[in-house]
Amino acid sequence: MPHADPQRAERLRAALLAADFTADGLLDLLGAPAYAALGRSETVPALRATGGDSGLETLVRLFLLQRPVAYERAAAVLPVEDCLADGWLVPAGTADVPASDAGGGAAAGDGAVRASVDVRPYGGPGGEDWWIVSDLGCAVGGAGGIAVRPGAHAASDAPAGAAGAVDVGPTDEEQRAVPRSQLVLGVGGASTTLAGITVREPVGRALDLGTGSGIQALHAAQHASSVTVTDRNPRALRFARLTLALSGAAVPEAREGSLFEPVRGETFDLIVSNPPFVISPGARFTYRDGGMGGDDLCRTLVEGAAEHLTDGGYCQLLANWQHVRGEDWRDRVAGWVPPGCDAWIVQREVQDVAQYAELWLRDGGDHQGDPAAYAERYDAWLDEFAARRTTAVGFGWITLRKSGAANPSVTVEEWPHPVEQPLGESVRAHFERQDFLRATDDAALLAARFRLAPEVVQEQVGLPGAEDPEHVVLRQNRGMRRATKVDTVGAGFAGVCDGSLSAGRILDAIAQLLGEDPVQLRDRTPEAIRLLVEQGFLEPVGDAEV
Repeated sequence: MPHADPQRAERLRAALLAADFTADGLLDLLGAPAYAALGRSETVPALRATGGDSGLETLVRLFLLQRPVAYERAAAVLPVEDCLADGWLVPAGTADVPASDAGGGAAAGDGAVRASVDVRPYGGPGGEDWWIVSDLGCAVGGAGGIAVRPGAHAASDAPAGAAGAVDVGPTDEEQRAVPRSQLVLGVGGASTTLAGITVREPVGRALDLGTGSGIQALHAAQHASSVTVTDRNPRALRFARLTLALSGAAVPEAREGSLFEPVRGETFDLIVSNPPFVISPGARFTYRDGGMGGDDLCRTLVEGAAEHLTDGGYCQLLANWQHVRGEDWRDRVAGWVPPGCDAWIVQREVQDVAQYAELWLRDGGDHQGDPAAYAERYDAWLDEFAARRTTAVGFGWITLRKSGAANPSVTVEEWPHPVEQPLGESVRAHFERQDFLRATDDAALLAARFRLAPEVVQEQVGLPGAEDPEHVVLRQNRGMRRATKVDTVGAGFAGVCDGSLSAGRILDAIAQLLGEDPVQLRDRTPEAIRLLVEQGFLEPVGDAEV
């Protein structure tokens, strides 16, 4: 693995920027179809798009396609001797490059170089140019990625005229040097999901628990005074340091160990974790299998978070949980929440046990091996689920906030619908609304002033030509993109809320228009107002009306 000498890492970063080896630069070079295919670990479109000799094409072939290139080509775009000294590149040998592309270099090691790690451009939320460093072939797609396969010396798939590249990956000896169980993945859908839902506000200390290649730590470094990363895989800690160093962020404090063991007795303002949450029979792969039975790892992580959070601190993680026969999954997962913490638990997807087993067997490459061994492993997964009375597995987000409230707010919901990332601000606002509702009785609610949240529209649904709609729907076009039915009073109330009048005065006016008793309307409406506030359709404004 490379070593990140600070000065040489700065020169490497400058070279990557000069060649436009960035997320935007890749999209411009490859085009949308090839760029998207590369994200699925499909390399042929990118190979076809990088047959030229530009510096950006050279970097794509080196770091993303894992193709050796001629020393001279690499030297034209990179500080090659720095990269060789620190291990970003390694000699590939003169036999690895066609003679027509070797440029006449005859010195030992001058024939070709290849990358030792995957270096993938990644755009930060503020337009920053970052790079995520991971094992070759493991940027996406798990252990069955681009290059991490047995039998490295496959036939060339380079397009005709693609200078300076042949299809040689790591040798069999190199493959054995790093057990597949210890591989470190790069950017994937789970990583970006967690980064998008994380609350981004200035904090003192942040913890990235189970850091992997350091993506969450890189984000946290932008708004935390100090970042600590932990992982039970020591290779992951080294990759996290490389990611932050190459991206120009402060190198974090790294500690080896599982769950909260490395930070026993310490507290943080923010804890983020994309843990090895896969529910599997065994622990074959460190990056995904937690090594505990069922969903015990996620449960243990949630239950132990409170003692490591400062007052008001957040713990945000991705998780899998079992749907157990005879139990409501909502009650089961809500039971993990520690005392003194508010929680928002969102189930985004559910798979039956057969789908779930097939997903992770493919992730491990088992479908490409011996059919009998595949069937045996598949059977072991189903045996494990049957023993635990598991009928399905849910995937979602869990956010805890240490509020210290005597009556914590625990919201558990299923939301498989599209959302608009990033959601960090929506998550923060959710907990602020819970504080308001918890502290506000019905009398105070009617004295409060509200405004309709931005991007909320009203839809009327009914038969064509009908005088009145069958029902009215309020719909959010941002954030969670919720929709809720409201009656005539609810629609009128929401439409008038601009922060100038109290809820009570608005209801009195509506009662007069509808010919209703204003006292009765005040008595029966607070519950509906609370729901609109809780779901983010209405926002409290300033102090209550006097």
